[in-house]
Parts: sequence; structure tokens; C-alpha cells
Amino acid sequence: MLSPWLLASPFKSKSRLEAENAALRHQLIVLRRKLRGRVRLTNSDRWFFVPLYRWFPSTLQVLTIIQPETLVRWHRAGFRCYWRWKSRSRGGRPQIESDLRALIRRMSIENPLWGAPRIHGKLLKLGFEVAQSSVSKYMVKRRGPPSQGWRTRLRNHAPDIAAMDLFIAPTVGIDLLYAFVIVRLDRRDLVWINVTTNPTAEWIAR
Repeated sequence: MLSPWLLASPFKSKSRLEAENAALRHQLIVLRRKLRGRVRLTNSDRWFFVPLYRWFPSTLQVLTIIQPETLVRWHRAGFRCYWRWKSRSRGGRPQIESDLRALIRRMSIENPLWGAPRIHGKLLKLGFEVAQSSVSKYMVKRRGPPSQGWRTRLRNHAPDIAAMDLFIAPTVGIDLLYAFVIVRLDRRDLVWINVTTNPTAEWIAR
């Protein structure tokens, strides 16, 4: 009885068959260089199988010298190494000392009306070379009164809000008309509409 994999093989895409053939050929290369009955895989072998598995997961079906779980583990380890390298520190502004951070916090607590520019100026007078953005970063963040959300603001002020738009409308004669529309948001009432073939700043202002 033929296996489902053999029955489905004639219907595979050309690139998928080439990938599986490449995996088989590379396994033969590894088997030819084995010593004393033990298969030795190098880093180049791992770097060959991992991208091949990433592009064509079906190569797991033709692996014989390594377990599919091993290949998946290599792929995950490579993924972690890549993103560890991607998120590595690339220098930048050095971190300020803990004493200076504590001083910034103390000044912001004892002087609640002082903002970052004023604290930054005081620190410069004291001889501390620090950026204003760093001062703002280490200041104590105070919570203000809760503000109304966008939905509440829109509901409260909808009668006084209007939306406007300037858009292009092509005509049957392949001409372009420029339309200027103003709509009141409360009841979607059309407040103003005008059309021109030559929009100018004066026309829009009028």
C-alpha cells in the first residue's frame, strides 16, 4: 500500500521538491564524512537546515539523520540569538548617576510648580552637565485630574463641531471639479458646499 506522502509527491510545487531534494543531498554529504559510526554536524550544516526549514517546513518529512524536534529547536535558538543581537545596546547617551537622579526627583517633589526647563537650569548652575530630556525623564510624574474621553468630548460638543473636506470629483468630460463641503456633526446637516474648476486660497477663505 502506497503512503499518502508518495501519492501527494507528484502534486508538490517545483520549489518545494527542490528544497526537499537539497535536504536529501546534504544529508548524504554529512553521512559520507561521518567517523566511527557517528554523524557529526557542523555549524554550517545547522545553518543550512534551519533556513531551509523556515522557507519550506515540508523538509521535516525527509529528514533522517536528525530528529525534526532537533531542527525546530535549532530554529528557535537561532531566532532568539538574532533578536538578542538585534536589540543589543548600540551606545548612545550614558546613564546619569543615581545621586543625580535622586536630586532631580527631590527637586521636582519639593517644587511642584517647576518644570523640566527650570530644574535643568538650576542643575546647570550647580555644575551638573545633564540634558533637559534626562531631567524630564527622571522627574516625578504627577497624575492630574481625569480628563474626559474622546467619546464624551464628542458627545458634549457635537452641536458645535463641523467637519470640512476638499476633494476632487471627475466629470464625464474627463474634467476635474474641486468640491468644498462643510457638514455639522450633530445631525449630519450640510452647512456649505461649493464647486470650482480653479480653487484658490481666496475661494476657500470666502
